[in-house]
Order: sequence, then structure tokens, then C-alpha cells
Amino acid sequence: LKTIAVSRIVLQNFKSVRAYWVVLGEKIAQVALNYGANDLDGTLMEERIAHSAGAETPLFLPIDKILNMVRGSSKIPAERNTFYNILRVYS
Repeated sequence: LKTIAVSRIVLQNFKSVRAYWVVLGEKIAQVALNYGANDLDGTLMEERIAHSAGAETPLFLPIDKILNMVRGSSKIPAERNTFYNILRVYS
């Protein structure tokens, strides 16, 4: 969480600071959204690379779980593409 918070302060020219739930875990990734992260990153499909290295998080998270994580941190969830264009804002 310190790295994310310091990144938000120091890297002011970066639009996005990611909280990668696959590595951080669901709870820490959710908290990271209040420590400067503005992008809850991960995959909706089965993730294998981090798990091959020993990650103990789920292989995927369904969209409703991701939306609840974002809402649970008092943020408004939005879906983006790889170019960071907002595709959809969820109410």
C-alpha cells in the first residue's frame, strides 16, 4: 500500500496507478483504491502466470465481484479498454 500511495504522489504524470488483485489479493486491492490506485487491474478470464509463481488468489473474478470491490471502496466502477478509454460507467 505504501508503494501505491507514494506512486500516486510522485508519478503525477501517470494517469493510472493499478491495484493488481491477482497478486495483491481481493481485500488489499480494494483497500489500495483508497491509497491512490485508480485502476483495479486483473483478468476476467483464467489467470495462470501469477498462479504458476505461487499466487493463491482465484483464477478469475466474475464482473459482479469486481464491481462490488470497487463499490465497497466508495468508488464508481467503470470499464476501460487497453488505451484507457472509458467504455462503460456502472451505476
